Amino acid sequence: MDIKYFLIIAKNTAQMLLVDKTLKINNIKTDLVPAPPESGTVCAIAVKVSEADLGRAKQLLSKEGIEPGGIFEDRKLKLQGLLDSKLQKTVTEEFISILKKIEDGEDLIKSDIAYLLSTEKDKEIEAIFLAADRIRHEIVGDVVEIRGAIEFSNYCIKNCNYCGINASNLGVHRYRMSEQEIIEVVDSLQIMGIKTVILQSGEDPFWTIEKLIALIKAVKDRTGMRITLSVGERSKEEYEKLRNAGANNFLLKIESTNRELFNEIHPDDDYEHRLQCSNWLKELGYINGSGNIIGLPGQTIEDIAEDILYFKNMGINMIGIGPFIPAKGTKYENHPHGDIKLTLRTVAVTRIVCKKVYIPSTTALASLDKDAQVMALQSGANTIMLINTPEKYRTSYKIYDNKFMVDMDAALYAVEKADRKLPTYLRQGAVDSTLDK
Repeated sequence: MDIKYFLIIAKNTAQMLLVDKTLKINNIKTDLVPAPPESGTVCAIAVKVSEADLGRAKQLLSKEGIEPGGIFEDRKLKLQGLLDSKLQKTVTEEFISILKKIEDGEDLIKSDIAYLLSTEKDKEIEAIFLAADRIRHEIVGDVVEIRGAIEFSNYCIKNCNYCGINASNLGVHRYRMSEQEIIEVVDSLQIMGIKTVILQSGEDPFWTIEKLIALIKAVKDRTGMRITLSVGERSKEEYEKLRNAGANNFLLKIESTNRELFNEIHPDDDYEHRLQCSNWLKELGYINGSGNIIGLPGQTIEDIAEDILYFKNMGINMIGIGPFIPAKGTKYENHPHGDIKLTLRTVAVTRIVCKKVYIPSTTALASLDKDAQVMALQSGANTIMLINTPEKYRTSYKIYDNKFMVDMDAALYAVEKADRKLPTYLRQGAVDSTLDK
């Protein structure tokens, strides 16, 4: 008999953490997971409890004077019409079995995921993309989230073998933006109506925890914008300080859940520590971002399937999936780029498996083919990240070569061609000025 679960929605992050702590210290097993769409937002966190514990959980919260924002049953998303008699004649029995699971909202196992990633049958591939797009529509709707990224430093102490700004690459022109330069870009994003700024850098010791806290507070006090940080591995204490200062989201990609492959591409990182960092971010109430790279040397379909299961089991909220693209001055500079079709398939299968998540149509895809960003939006993705790094710096942030600078023009092109909608928070002037070019 299946166990029923319920999702407790808090009114804010502080309350969510209090709910989770209150239940845990009273021996109620909880998990922090993406919130259901009926709560009003996908990119939020809910506290998951079993039906058997729900009554006692309500009593405990009432006793503590905690009034949740809502309680929802963790229902399966059922889709009808994916499998018809015509399709059944052109696909394998194994695919029919997997598609029935998707229709019934059942969880897929690793072998199911690997099959979806590896099939070469056109009708099966078409059905995979259809299912992903249906789930995307049901969960997050047709609006494409637009976020602005500022790559504020390309100094890095790490030597990741795939990354063009690794510490040993002497061919990189290094830069650091000042706080004032960053704030000027943030101001321009606010004028456009963008609600979330992504502050991204290499692991740069110059940007101490104190400097980052000052930057976060300056952005919050000036604009009130949501802040996503992507500044690498830090201690739990530092993550907590950044969270308390006002950071909302954190992007720390796993890149690969294959330990040997992770250690190969990260010669001075530790796999277990990366997992620990992600767990800390989850415990601290961040909207937790991760992702992988498709086409790494030695990567297998089974590795990618394991990545997708990690995203689901970890309760990741934002999942960035992009193809490997080589960078000059790295160990892999002569390795071929990742396959666009497999990357798009990974986006689709991740949407099918993880459902209640934000998936960007990545810059790396656009760098290989402008229309690949369109195709990602048609395959389950629902977010585009603009590159807002000042022009004098942006060509030096070379994680990979030939990076496509996604601006509002590119975002509008992708959204319109994919037949999606722009968010209403974008100021019409910003859109009109782009259309007038």
